[in-house]
Amino acid sequence: MSKAFTRESEVEEDAPEAEEPATPPKNYISPAGYARLKTELKQLVEVDRPEVVRTVSWAAKNGDRSENGDYLYGKKRLREIDRRVRFLIKRLEAAEVVDTAGRDTDQVFFGATARIKSKNGEKIITIAGVDETDTAKGRVSWISPFAKALLKAREGDRVTLRTPGGVEELEILEVRYDPID
Repeated sequence: MSKAFTRESEVEEDAPEAEEPATPPKNYISPAGYARLKTELKQLVEVDRPEVVRTVSWAAKNGDRSENGDYLYGKKRLREIDRRVRFLIKRLEAAEVVDTAGRDTDQVFFGATARIKSKNGEKIITIAGVDETDTAKGRVSWISPFAKALLKAREGDRVTLRTPGGVEELEILEVRYDPID
């Protein structure tokens, strides 16, 4: 047993110095997206969680907890709320709010709404934050392959989109900067 301990300590001495922890990836987000996350966090902390705590407390007073649905469900719901609260806090701490509304350029950056033409027709795509992605509204994450293909291109440029389904040529017809709501 002491050999294993000795080996471990030798390994620790021979191991290179630990590098500084990697900085978390940037979390670009629009002012409206940031406000939505803050509102959700406030709702969970000030309304939802206290309500569930009251229910769990009441259910705990009713006796046998092993068959008490209100108690069991409430505890599960509390864990879900706490998990979401921790997630939102981390996302908000890493958030870098970028207000691009009214930017005057024909180049595609975060926050741009681009009208593009592909072999399937025309689409309007808005490059948004990871937490604001909504394909039904045409919002794609700034780290998505679609957005990466468009970034830094200008009106009139043709870009190549590489997807698992193959390569597709896109033409940028228009670039504008509207507020992301």
